[in-house]
Amino acid sequence: MSSSDIFIGETIGTAILILLGAGVCAAVTLKRSKAQNAGWVAISFGWGFAVLTGAYIAGGVSGAHLNPAVTIGLAIEGGTKWSDVPLYLASQLLGAMIGAVLAWLVYYGQFRAHLTDPEVLKDHTGDEGMVDQASAPKAGPVLGVFSTGPEIRNAVQNVVTEIIATVVLVLAILTQGLNDKGNGLGALGALITALVVVGIGLSLGGPTGYAINPVRDLGPRIVHALLPLPNKGGSDWGYAWIPVVGPLIGGALAGGLYNLAFA
Repeated sequence: MSSSDIFIGETIGTAILILLGAGVCAAVTLKRSKAQNAGWVAISFGWGFAVLTGAYIAGGVSGAHLNPAVTIGLAIEGGTKWSDVPLYLASQLLGAMIGAVLAWLVYYGQFRAHLTDPEVLKDHTGDEGMVDQASAPKAGPVLGVFSTGPEIRNAVQNVVTEIIATVVLVLAILTQGLNDKGNGLGALGALITALVVVGIGLSLGGPTGYAINPVRDLGPRIVHALLPLPNKGGSDWGYAWIPVVGPLIGGALAGGLYNLAFA
């Protein structure tokens, strides 16, 4: 795989992944969306289909890692050269940021309607006024469209949850192996991975929102901080390390476990 293949495949594939994943979160969350309040099952399946679409698009170009935890797991397993890892990670982060911006553009009117609604502002400020950006809450009223957050804020539990969920994901990918052309998972593998993501969301996603992908959380969180969203509130940077560190540890553990148990 050439450097350009990796860059193009991972950037486009991750952008599609985040566009559809953040898109389903926006659809369920924002006022004036036809899918508002569709619930957690819709989000879990939406993210699964997002993985499936991104993997189909990028699989034949870059191998469709779309996730630094997967890249690290594959590097430890031996399927990816360590010299290619920085390019994979940088491309994935860029793609995640592009996908978040595209989701904002698709739901531009809904973001404005949601963030100027008096009921939403009251829930996040305690009154009918504007959100004070200087003393904004840890998580603003639409941060969940972009990034994850815990239901119970306990750093140890939150990290352990992300580690365990990511081990499940990466181990499921590694045990499928690469296809015979060396271009990543084949079509059936992408479908299986998507269903694994749905299963993780339904079974393990309750505590933290299951980032299981550092750039899935970090890229959109950066975009949330930069976008001109009225009354957007805080980006919860105090939590932001957990959905980065947890999945990276989980990916590394899955790679090591694969070498011990399956290689």
